[in-house]
Formats: sequence, C-alpha cells, structure tokens
Amino acid sequence: MANAASYFVDRHVEEGRGSNCAYREAAGHRRSLTYAELARDAGIAGQAFLNAGFVREDRIALLLLDQIEYPALLWGCLKAGVIPVLLNTLLSTRIYAQILDDSRARGLVVSAELWPVIAPLLPDHPHLQKVVVVGAMPAGAADLAVPYDHFLAGAEPLATLHTRDDEIAFWLYSSGSTGAPKGVRHVHAALRATADTFGQQVLAIRQDDVVFSAAKIFFAYGLGNAVTFPQSVGATTILFNGRPTPDTVTEVIARERPTIFCGVPTLFAAILAHFDTQGAPDHRLRLSTSAGEALPAEIGQAWDRRIGSQILDGVGSTEMLHIFLSNRPGDIVYGTSGTAVPGYDLRCVNEAGDEITEGEVGELLVRGASAADGYWNQRDKSRATFEGEWTRTGDKYERRGDGRFVYCGRTDDMFKVSGIWVSPFEVEQAIIEHDAVLEAAVVAKEDADRMLKPKAFVVLKDAARAVEVQEVIRDFVKDRIGKWKYPRWVEIVDDLPKTATGKIQRFRLREDA
Repeated sequence: MANAASYFVDRHVEEGRGSNCAYREAAGHRRSLTYAELARDAGIAGQAFLNAGFVREDRIALLLLDQIEYPALLWGCLKAGVIPVLLNTLLSTRIYAQILDDSRARGLVVSAELWPVIAPLLPDHPHLQKVVVVGAMPAGAADLAVPYDHFLAGAEPLATLHTRDDEIAFWLYSSGSTGAPKGVRHVHAALRATADTFGQQVLAIRQDDVVFSAAKIFFAYGLGNAVTFPQSVGATTILFNGRPTPDTVTEVIARERPTIFCGVPTLFAAILAHFDTQGAPDHRLRLSTSAGEALPAEIGQAWDRRIGSQILDGVGSTEMLHIFLSNRPGDIVYGTSGTAVPGYDLRCVNEAGDEITEGEVGELLVRGASAADGYWNQRDKSRATFEGEWTRTGDKYERRGDGRFVYCGRTDDMFKVSGIWVSPFEVEQAIIEHDAVLEAAVVAKEDADRMLKPKAFVVLKDAARAVEVQEVIRDFVKDRIGKWKYPRWVEIVDDLPKTATGKIQRFRLREDA
C-alpha cells in the first residue's frame, strides 16, 4: 500500500465506505463525488495520462481551481506514477512560464477560467506536449489544447501502480513570501505522515466531519485540509472555486454547515470585521484551524466569542507539507504557536547552532516524516535548508518555560534596535489591538543616523480614522511592549502585499520603506 492513492482512495471502497460523499461543490454548482466515484474517476484520469503518452515520473502541471475534477486528477496522476505539480492559481503569465520551464512539465491541465493567463506562453513551448482544458473551451483554445472529456475518452480505470514509500509523488512550489518560488518535492509516505500526526492526533478528524478550507488545494496547508485529512477517514470536503472573501466564506459556512473551517490570520481578521456589520452565521463549527502566519491573540479570542469555535493556531511549511507545531483542542494559549505535534521533534538554535535557553530567541528546526526530499534544481538551498533529518524553518521563536513556542518573525525579518532584537510580529500584534486596525506589518527602516528602527504599514477598518490612528499608534505600542519597539513611522495603506496563501511579503515592504 505504498502508493498514497491506495490508502486515501482505494481503501475506502475496499472497506465499505464507497458510498460516503468525498467532495461536494459549493456556490451553486452542487456537483458531488462519492469515494467509489472518486476511485473510478481517478483510475480513468490515470489511464488517460498513459494513453496520451506520458510515462512514469513525467511531470504534469495542474493549474486548477478547487473543483470536483481536481482530486480525481491529482490521485489519477499518483495511480499512474506520473508526478503532479500543483500550481498556485493567482500568479502572472511570466511566473507560470518560469515554473513550467523550471519543472519541465510535459503536460498541463488547466481550468477554463484560468486559460487567459496561461494561453500566451503555450505556442512553441519547449517542454509541453499536451494541454487539457477542464470546463468550457475558451475561444481559440482548440488550436492549443483538448477538452477534458476528449482527453478521457476511451480510458478505462487502471489499477493503482505499486510504488515505494520514498518515491517522489508530487511537487509543490513554495509561496514566494521571501522571493521566487522553489519546486519542493514530496514522497508518497509524506501524505500519510501528516494525516497520522496533525490530522489524527491534533485535529482528530472524524468520518462524520465536513471540512471547508479557504486555503486552496495548491497550498500545502490546503492540500492537507481539503484532501489528505478528510480522505484519511472517509469524511467530506466542501470545494469552493471562488475567491475566499469575508462575504463568500460566510455564505459557504452558512449554507454548507461544515464542522471544520480552515483559514489564515488575515482572512479571520477580515471575516470578523465583516461580522461587525453583517452579523455572524447561525452555525457553530466544531473547530477552526489557522496557519500561514502566526495568529494574533486578539483575532483568536474574538473568533471564539463570535463564532463559538476555537482556532487551532499552528505552524507548517511547504517543506514539511503541513503543521508540525500547534495549539490543541482544549489546550489553547492564543499568542503562542503551541507545542510540537506528536511525531515531530523541535529545537531552537542561535547563530552558532547551539540550543537556546528559556526566554531566548532562536531559529526553529524541525524533524519529522513529512519532510520534503529537497528543492528541484536548487542544490545550495537544499543543503542550507535540509540538514540530515532536520529542516530549517527560517522562523525565529522564543521557547517558553512551559514548552510553548512564541513566534518572533522570519529570520530575514528580525532586526536590532539599540542593540536589542525586535520581533516585527510582536509589534504588529500590539498595533492590531487598536480597535481601528484591521492589519499591520512592520519592517526595519534606517533613520537619519542610519540606525534601524521599526516602520509600520497599517490597514484600517475605516479609512476615515487615518489621522487619528497615525497620531496615537506610537504611544499605543509603547504602553504595551516597550519604549524602544514602537514604530517611528506609521504609513496607512489600503492593503498589504501578500502571497496567494495569505503570507505578508515583508521583503516588498522593505523595498518601499
């Protein structure tokens, strides 16, 4: 059962859960897929790839919205032994060209809605041999691609290919929060490793759960939420192919009645602001989860009050596939990232590589079975990140006496003021406590004496309060976290630059500071 598709797809049919609903679409489409239908459709998709001339270990780029065909194509690739490369759906044509060149994908499957951004790079592309469009064929697409139903025509469900646990199963591309995306290669066993650890021992996913993840499948966090965890127990996933805005997310929660909702900090903050004017849905979630960035304590506490659901704030990465450090149900301390997920080991080290003591700040390293095999064509970065069994996260943490970890910022984001380390996240949390503030990001900026000081970029709930906030925010922060940490400059902005997975791109803010 080394092939992940055997465990996550075929097993449910063999053990009598074939009639369980695996996926259903939200927002009016209402298409659904049982586990038996998923096994059949994945087998047909896998055979179609072989019929089209693809062979084992060929890369197939999947540029898909979260729609019913996505899981069938993903598992179909694994069943056939070809390697799906899950692509962010919000990039530019230029970045897609770079990723397709880097991965040398021989095939591409694209949602019809995304055709306009991908079409300009297709003519005479050196590696692509087959392009498939899922949905209504756009004008002009027939010259470059085939419809999905034509691609599947004549294919019969194949038997799942036997693979090894440590054989490459799929690729993800890192979100680019610190620069250009990198191809991250994961093995078959990594998928079950995340389900057996966070999915079972923290989330405690159940067969009767209904999961709605605002984080999309192409994101490592979303892949676990929407695919791996529910499919580990025969549960149901709600697929939403639109943009997760506060109003659309609220509508999906109200209509689809999920038991588990998976979001990111910026979305939780925006939804709470939406509740202030539009009201919260009349539905209690069993649990909510957050990742991507550390969750401000104020947001977690407010969500608890308004929606009656704790948020399990956790830390994961594309390199580790999902969450390895987290708060747990009934054991949540907002403002911390919790403790190690069972199955993972953590340590914090200083610049010399020595373990830090209680109250100090160091870089977090993690060891666990879901670690990536490495970066594609990035040998130096692979050697710098993957140190034997340990993976460097690039995150700075303080380790408390009770064993909990407190996020302090990315390694590249930390800076010293008057010789003392300042955590941008700590300053941001203090700013967010102001009732007028929706979001904040802090970076280092040189003053007239070429000394580094904090600068804050602030998004307000009501732009009319801009003058007031700029005048009071400095003293507001001083009173909460210390005289030297307050932002010397406060710039009110309409929004913050983010990756498609919701991470703030502070490197872009540093360029503008």
